[in-house]
Amino acid sequence: MAPPVFDGDNYQPWVVRMKAYLGSCDLWEAVEQDYKVAPLSDNPTLNQIRYYKERTIRKAKAKSCLYVAVSPSIFSRIMMCESAQAIWDFLKAECQGDERIRRMKVLNLIREFKWQQMMESKTIKEYSDRLIGIANKVRVLGTDLSNSK
Repeated sequence: MAPPVFDGDNYQPWVVRMKAYLGSCDLWEAVEQDYKVAPLSDNPTLNQIRYYKERTIRKAKAKSCLYVAVSPSIFSRIMMCESAQAIWDFLKAECQGDERIRRMKVLNLIREFKWQQMMESKTIKEYSDRLIGIANKVRVLGTDLSNSK
């Protein structure tokens, strides 16, 4: 399964997909925690070598997945990041925006939600899908939109 590619648009849906993808590959911990891999001692045991190798490879795989999951134009901006967590944090700062921008996006989506009307040429399912899509975008931005609305 290939990772979802981020091209600069629709950051929030990409984050949800990417977290699921990295979780399924057992790589999310390497992104989220950015743990340090302690160097091996002079006379390591077989288990210590295995553990060291596993942790090191997991960090490299997480970084590689993030490199593959962005478009070439975004890759050129993140290629100097040292770790998967640094890449994740950079993309979050660049694409998600600050709290004020997120609140404005939520307000615009809520306004769009309230102005939705059922068109005669559309089915109830299409109308419902449109409303649920907007509600989910609001939820992904961190605002609770109750099902009753």
